[in-house]
Amino acid sequence: MVMLVNRSGTMVLPFMSIYLTTPEMGYSIGQAGLVMGLFGLGAVAGGFFGGRITDRTGFYPVQVATLLGGGILFIILGQMESYPLICLFSFLLSMVNEAFRPANATAVAFYSNENNRTRSYALNRLAINLGWAMGGAVGGIIASIHFKWLFWVDGITNIVAALLLLYLLPASLNYIKPDKKKDLHPIVIPAYRDVFYLWFLFLTVLFATCFFQMFTTLTVYFKKDLHFSESYIGFLMAVNGLVITFIEMVLVFTLEGKRKNTFYIFCGVLLCGLSYLMLNIFHITHALAIVMILLITFGEIFSMPFMNSFWIGRSASHNRGQYAGLYTIAWATAQTCGPLFGSLAAERWGFQSLWWMVGSLCVFTAFGFFLLDRYLKS
Repeated sequence: MVMLVNRSGTMVLPFMSIYLTTPEMGYSIGQAGLVMGLFGLGAVAGGFFGGRITDRTGFYPVQVATLLGGGILFIILGQMESYPLICLFSFLLSMVNEAFRPANATAVAFYSNENNRTRSYALNRLAINLGWAMGGAVGGIIASIHFKWLFWVDGITNIVAALLLLYLLPASLNYIKPDKKKDLHPIVIPAYRDVFYLWFLFLTVLFATCFFQMFTTLTVYFKKDLHFSESYIGFLMAVNGLVITFIEMVLVFTLEGKRKNTFYIFCGVLLCGLSYLMLNIFHITHALAIVMILLITFGEIFSMPFMNSFWIGRSASHNRGQYAGLYTIAWATAQTCGPLFGSLAAERWGFQSLWWMVGSLCVFTAFGFFLLDRYLKS
């Protein structure tokens, strides 16, 4: 419920690049890419501090504080018109928002076990993506009326989610401290010394760099080159969330435990690469844009739940925040590099060159996961 409410207000990020490049704001695609890069840089800081604080204080207070703080910062960011202040508050907002992720991932691990962990993360993602679908659809309508209202809705839903967490889940249940002596997990080394995990994180950065184009340069491409309306772009984002909502849990339940996590990740990343290549291979109409979104969505379904299972399977209760923090940092690094790389490449060489680069990198990364699958024993 908390994640559903929180993510139903996810409206700013998908439309931020479009918002900054409107005639009213007057910024270039490159400047918009820099702002999105600062979102990623803030996410790196948030993942680092969020993971460390979670291991020390527990996941509950971190979740409450970041939801409240993020809500306030969303509203403040919407009032900013000067470019330096937009950059500053984008960084601060992202840092606070992303500190929520390690705490939330640790909470899911705490309330699940090895038999249902992938499904638990899939259920969490179901709430996230159902909210994303609602937010994308409503956000497209709101953006077509007035962009600044997006910041108010996103901020208010963050604050309401924090209040729901306080009301629905008593704090006393979240302060159980891990007992290292009772933790029988075979891997007790720090996350930064786990070689296979570091390899996994490197590949995750490459994949996420490609994946984040979906919410930054892809939406601008739909608007500027294909001349789709904001409402139709919102509809495409909603398709992504709705398909995940109705299919992911069933598919994960069917696949979980039958093959190694890395095999499913390989399949998902490969599908994402093919979806980007499709933008150049075909003349993209409104209908083919839906096909492209469906292809990348199934790539997401195959990869992301099993990515969560991979890292949680290599952690122990006393260092789970550390593993979660590094995983968040990997995605945040991509959130920094991806939009900046994508926007500058699109501005200099055009969108067609960008899609060749992104699609090829995704396919290359897929085979990196394939090799990881081959080297791991289980």
